[in-house]
Amino acid sequence: MTAAEATYATHDVYNQSGDLGDVDLFGGDAVLREAVAAYDAGWAVDRLHAAGRVTGSAETRLLARQANRILPELRTHDRFGNRVDQIEFHPAWHELMARCFGSGAHSLPWVDRRPGSQVARAVLSYLWNQAENGICCPMGMTFSSVAALRHAPDLAAHWEPMILRDDYDPRPLPAERKRAVTVGMAMTEKQGGSDLRRTQTTARPAGNDRGPGSTWLLTGHKWFFSVPQSDVFLTLAQTEKGVTCFLVRGWLPDGTRNRLKIQRLKDKCGNRSNASSEVEFYDMEAQLVGEEGHGIRASIEMAHLTRLDFAVGSAGLMRQAVTQAIHHTSNRSAFQKRLLDLPIMGRVVADLALEVEGMTWMGLRLAATLDREATDEGERLLGRIATPMAKYWACKRAPAVVTEALGCHGGNGFIEDHLMARLFREAPLNGIWEGTGSVICLDVVRAIRREPATVDAFLDVLRTDRGAETLLDREADALADLLPRLAADETPARHVVERMAHAFQAALMIAHAPGEVAAAFCATRLGEGWRGHFGGGAAVLPVHAIVDRARLAK
Repeated sequence: MTAAEATYATHDVYNQSGDLGDVDLFGGDAVLREAVAAYDAGWAVDRLHAAGRVTGSAETRLLARQANRILPELRTHDRFGNRVDQIEFHPAWHELMARCFGSGAHSLPWVDRRPGSQVARAVLSYLWNQAENGICCPMGMTFSSVAALRHAPDLAAHWEPMILRDDYDPRPLPAERKRAVTVGMAMTEKQGGSDLRRTQTTARPAGNDRGPGSTWLLTGHKWFFSVPQSDVFLTLAQTEKGVTCFLVRGWLPDGTRNRLKIQRLKDKCGNRSNASSEVEFYDMEAQLVGEEGHGIRASIEMAHLTRLDFAVGSAGLMRQAVTQAIHHTSNRSAFQKRLLDLPIMGRVVADLALEVEGMTWMGLRLAATLDREATDEGERLLGRIATPMAKYWACKRAPAVVTEALGCHGGNGFIEDHLMARLFREAPLNGIWEGTGSVICLDVVRAIRREPATVDAFLDVLRTDRGAETLLDREADALADLLPRLAADETPARHVVERMAHAFQAALMIAHAPGEVAAAFCATRLGEGWRGHFGGGAAVLPVHAIVDRARLAK
C-alpha cells in the first residue's frame, strides 16, 4: 500500500476464510478411502490420488469458473456461408474435458475388469462432479454408451477402441481421424419427455439390409440433445416394428457434417458450460443398434448406468458443498467464536456431513453391484431395485444440501465469484436428467412388479447386522410390509422410496462408519422428530466427531 493509499484506507480485510488451496479430494477424504478399501478397489488408489489432486487444484477450479462464465456458442455457418453446425467453447472447457477423459473416468471398468473397477470408476465420477459438473455429462454418456453398443457386436468392435481411449480430441473431424471420440445421446422429443414410446422421429432402411449395424435414414427432431458436438451419438426412431435404437456419426467419413441441424442451444439455469441443444434430422445416416423395435431396452441399459452416475455425481456435488461449508465455518468467527463452534451452526454442519456420508456409501455400494452382478444374482437384484432409489434420493437432496451449505457462507455464498453459486444452480439438474422423481420412483415399483425377489435382496442388506441398531430393525420390518404393497398401489411410492434410502444408508453406516457417527445418522434419519431440515430434531449429535471425520485433510 502506498502512502497515498494508506491515507485514504477505510478498513483492513480480515476474518475471511480464504480459498481452499490445492488439495487431494481423494486422499483427504476418509470416507472415500474407506469405501475404496471396502469394495475391492484398493488397487486403483494411485489413479484416484492423481485424479484427486487434479480435481482439487486451484487451477481446475479456475478453469471451471472460466468455462461457466464464457458460455458455448452455436456457429451454424462458416464465413463463406457453408452450414457447419459447430459449437465454440472457451479453451477452459476443452482443458477440463482433456483432464477428465485422461483420468479414465469414461473407460476404466470397460478396459480393466478387475474386481472393484466399477467402484473405482464411480469414485472418479464423484471427484469430477466436485470439480465441474458440465463435463460430467459427456463423460457419463460416453461411459454408458458401451452397454448399448454391445447389442451390436460388429459396431462395438469398431467403436469401442476409439471410445475407450483415455484422451480427448475436440476437432470436428470424422471419428477415424481423431485421437479419441466422445459419445452423446439424443432421446427426448417435444411431445414425449420421459415417455420414449411416443417418439415421432422415423427411420427407413437405406438398403435391403435391416440387421444390426445396417444403415438407415432418420428424419425428425430432438428437444434435448446434450453435447451435440459429440463424435457419435445414440438416438431413437420409429420403424415399422416400433421404437428402435440407432448409432449416428456426427461427421461422415468424407468429412461433411451428418444431416442434422442444430436449431438452437438451450439457455439453461445451470450446467451452463455444457452445450444442450434442439436439433432436426434430415435423412440423417444412422446404424441400427440391437434388434429393430427394441430400442427402449437398449436405452434402459444405458439409463441404469447413467442413473447410478447421477446418484454418485450428486453425492460428489454435495460433498464439495459441505467441504466448502466446513472450511468457511472453521476459518471465520462471529461473536468471539468460530462459526463452527456456535452450537446451532455446528449442528447444521454436522447434519450436512452425515447426509453426505450416507449418500457416499449408498452410491459406491451400488457401484459394487455392477462389479458383482455377473456372478451373484442377489447383487443384480439389489442393483435393480436400489439404483433408482439412490438416484431419486441423492438427486432430491442435493438442492437442500447445497442451499444449506450456501447459507453457511452468508451473502458471499450467493455471489458468482464463489463456486457455491455455481453448485446452487447445478444442484437441481440431476433430479431431472434421466427421469424426474416420479418416473424414478415408478422404476422402483416396476422392479418389484417384474422381479419380486428384488425386495428380499434389498431387505437382506438391512438385516445384515440385525440387532446392532433397534431403529434400523424396526424400519426393516416396516419396509418388509410396505414394499410388496407397492406392486398393487404405487401411490405412496415417493414416501416408501425415501424410507428405503434412509434405511439402506443406515445399514451401510452401521457396517462401515465409526459407531457414534452411525448412531447419529440412525437417530436423526430413523428416529422421531427429524423432518429433513438440517440441524433440526432432538437427537444429540457428536458435532466435532462428525465434522472432523468429514473435514478434508491436507
